[in-house]
Amino acid sequence: MSSYESSFDYEATLHACARGERQALQRLYEQESPRLLGVVLRLVRDKGMAEDIVHDAFIKIWTRAASFDQTRGSARGWIFSLTRHLALNVLRDKTWEVSGDDDLEQSEATLEGWQETTDSFDWRANPGRVQHCLEQLEPVRRNCVFHAYVDGYTHQEIAQKIGAPLGTVKAWIKRSLNALRECIG
Repeated sequence: MSSYESSFDYEATLHACARGERQALQRLYEQESPRLLGVVLRLVRDKGMAEDIVHDAFIKIWTRAASFDQTRGSARGWIFSLTRHLALNVLRDKTWEVSGDDDLEQSEATLEGWQETTDSFDWRANPGRVQHCLEQLEPVRRNCVFHAYVDGYTHQEIAQKIGAPLGTVKAWIKRSLNALRECIG
């Protein structure tokens, strides 16, 4: 254990998170995210999924920091336990998807046989609705969606461009698409 690690005050940092101090969450992220990612990666064996889980874990740490009870264990143990349980829940609940590469020929054949010639989504009927829904997204999240679906950037390229962790970018895009789907619905 490094001297910085042993001098890091996890309890005080969690209490600061509970008070809404974002810098505390940032310090905690810088301190523990690499180790948490390692733990989760050993469980799920998929880097992208592990990054998403660690991102979600930090959201839970932020929102549940006030529920930390030092009489039940250490703050660092609480953080790792929360993250590990989240990873195990994802593993248990995850419906594994078949890789697109395996079905490439089948999907191309299906596309060739596609006969629908009209738009099933009539976005032209109310173009203001799409704009309205996009405007509901936070600018950074809207920009991530545009970079991915208009500019064609990979999630990694977007993360580098805006200086955010890859898992965060993936989560923003996923949640933004869900919000757009609900809004346009």
